[in-house]
Amino acid sequence: MPTPIPRNHVFINCPFDHTYKPIFDAIVFAVHDLGFVARSALEIDDGSEVRLTKIERIIEECRYGIHDISNVALDANTGLPRFNMPLELGLFFGCKRFGDERQRTKVCIILGD
Repeated sequence: MPTPIPRNHVFINCPFDHTYKPIFDAIVFAVHDLGFVARSALEIDDGSEVRLTKIERIIEECRYGIHDISNVALDANTGLPRFNMPLELGLFFGCKRFGDERQRTKVCIILGD
């Protein structure tokens, strides 16, 4: 029988740049203060694990998600938008839609402009 998803794990999908750090810290604080476990790609710094694989694993292990896609703006240097946060939201939705019974219990909040 598959292991149940921890009921208190929350995947945080947001920018990890210095301008967003105060908001990230506030989200992590609020999640923790409410008795949940905040999870993100920053939790493990293991260069041997492919970043997308790590994100997929964390999403699989979380029942809840907080996705801030408000920072999907054009990069001044490349002229391209940041697609990683919408991609991670799509992975979360994909797990909920196409995953097993455990994955179908996922719930998320989407923050945006």
